[in-house]
Amino acid sequence: MGEVRSRSIAKSISWRVLATATTAVLVYLFTREVALAASITAFEFFTKLALYYAHERAWQGIGWGLEGAHAD
Repeated sequence: MGEVRSRSIAKSISWRVLATATTAVLVYLFTREVALAASITAFEFFTKLALYYAHERAWQGIGWGLEGAHAD
């Protein structure tokens, strides 16, 4: 049982939108600087999007915790 890459990509993007919005709000609340919040948010979005996608794909090779899967 696994996921196709397009599903991993969709999950990565939807999670990043939610998490990045949270980061933007928090940075703005702490600094009250829109430009700083925007630059941190942009950098964080692309960096963590790539990391999350890689993390999701790595877990595709792990059977641990899946019902009916054989543990490696």
